[in-house]
Amino acid sequence: MLKKNEEIDLSKFENEKRTLLLFDGSLPVEEITNNWYKEFKNSNYGAIITFVGVVRDEDGIDGLSFDLYEPILNSWFDAWQIKAKTLNAKVLMAHSRGDVLNHTSSYIAAVCSPKRRVALELIDEFVEDFKASAPIWKYDIINGKREYALDRSTKIKGAGILK
Repeated sequence: MLKKNEEIDLSKFENEKRTLLLFDGSLPVEEITNNWYKEFKNSNYGAIITFVGVVRDEDGIDGLSFDLYEPILNSWFDAWQIKAKTLNAKVLMAHSRGDVLNHTSSYIAAVCSPKRRVALELIDEFVEDFKASAPIWKYDIINGKREYALDRSTKIKGAGILK
């Protein structure tokens, strides 16, 4: 496991295929998860665990809308890939940009690992860190308008207004 602030030689990961997918609108869940399964089932992973986030119909919303900042998202995700690689695992993620209506998916995460315990622990840690640290902003869609979901948002560590 990586220690906090541990230096990593990124050059050995340059040929790794990026496994972060971004889509406009709702995610094609079956296509994404089936493609991941087909791609990684012969890679000698004993576990491929997926988490699919579905937009709930609550509080009178018609759905959610998402803005994201790709440079920081890519850096955040790459750090997770490196962490996973130290455990002989791989993390995969798909996320939506823009509007995602109720009962459809905006987020899919997966972990591939030779060992199920590693995959189970890593998927939990990855999803929780995603909610706390990924540079993605959520809006409620109410009557066709986007309203920032402040009460369900988490401030990104280190973010704020400079004075």
